[in-house]
Amino acid sequence: MEIVGAATEQMKRNDHVSLVIDKLTESVEEELKTLRPFSNTCSIYRVPKRLRDSKDHAYTPQIVSIGPIHHGKEELKEMEEQKIIFLQEFLEVSQVSVKECIAAIAERETRLRNCYADKFENMSTEDFVKMMLLDSSFIIMVFLKLFPPFFGINNDHIFGKPWMISGIDVDMCLLENQIPFFILDDLFKLPKIQVEFSMIELTRHFLSCNFGDSWVPKDNLEQIKSSEVEHFVDFLRKCQQPAKQKQPQPQPLESLTAPSAMELHHSGIKFKLSREKIFDMNFDLHKGILGIPPLFLEDDTEKLFRNIHAFEQCHCGSGYVSDYIATINFLVRGANDVEILAKKGIIHNWLSNNDAVMSVLHDLDRGNFLNSKQFYFADVVEGLNKYCRKRRHKWIAALKKNYFHWIAALKQNYFHNPWVSISVLAAGALLILTVIQAVCSVIQVK
Repeated sequence: MEIVGAATEQMKRNDHVSLVIDKLTESVEEELKTLRPFSNTCSIYRVPKRLRDSKDHAYTPQIVSIGPIHHGKEELKEMEEQKIIFLQEFLEVSQVSVKECIAAIAERETRLRNCYADKFENMSTEDFVKMMLLDSSFIIMVFLKLFPPFFGINNDHIFGKPWMISGIDVDMCLLENQIPFFILDDLFKLPKIQVEFSMIELTRHFLSCNFGDSWVPKDNLEQIKSSEVEHFVDFLRKCQQPAKQKQPQPQPLESLTAPSAMELHHSGIKFKLSREKIFDMNFDLHKGILGIPPLFLEDDTEKLFRNIHAFEQCHCGSGYVSDYIATINFLVRGANDVEILAKKGIIHNWLSNNDAVMSVLHDLDRGNFLNSKQFYFADVVEGLNKYCRKRRHKWIAALKKNYFHWIAALKQNYFHNPWVSISVLAAGALLILTVIQAVCSVIQVK
């Protein structure tokens, strides 16, 4: 009887397990059916926590929301009314109807949604399309109002307040505050009035006016095709793409570190201000010259750096922006390093002091993922380490330093007026003649 009872209990347990398996299988299969796969066209992300924690406000819009990530936030609703006004102006200028614009966006809804890492399942098609219409027309009109051949500046809610546009330009360059560039390009091509400039030209003009040619050079505009631009953050990154593409390194870096600017200075390395793009850093091992383009550090450019860096970390894995930040942090470890680079015109400090520069650069490097197998500035780092390992470079640098110090002291102590200089030269000449006479006397005796 005990054996039969045990068998019955086992059968019940097996039936229960089978039911659990069937129920769980059905649940998982339902989830798989509703799952939206991660699109390979995704290019707009939420900034990772490891980067955001160091300075949250650098990634968060302060005046206007663009796209779905920050859409509907109470503190950004003031600008929603202005978006409607700009939509009306866009319709008047373009001579297209609301229906035509909505149809153009609705046809691209799936493609637009796939550009975002988030699903936004709670946002209906109607809300999503309306948001895209308002945000797109807002951006286009802001750009047009700053483009002299077309509109010029109007005295409205935005352009009538100088501080407003300076905040909006930064908001438009935040990774979480983007809409895909292709929808701007498509809507800009809808107008029945033909214009001679493109959305790329409008974008370059707007960003250049607000952030300068150092961030948006004119010379490489023709190389950037609208079909290859993901959004404004990607546009800025493409503008700063180094002119010379480096060959992949044959083997991983031995060490992801390099001497500081002060250590390089003591080793005899010369710092040269380069006129290339920001990320075109190079080192001439034979001449001992480190070429670095100017780096302007202020609040707005720090935000640009952070968001381009965040985009690269999310979208590319690694690249020249992330590796540049790491390399600059190798060089700047103390206030003396900042001072050396500032004297050479490499660092332009528009912050409070050298400590503030160090703080910004070190914060930028927090959470920075690097790949030693694909480090863009591997040749620079390896060259600097190799140069500094040779002791003769430090000896030569020390001799030069002492020599120039001695010359400076000599000038200060003995050549501060003509009569003292003549006396010193006369004494030197007399000493030389005395030595010559003594030598000649010795030779005659022999």
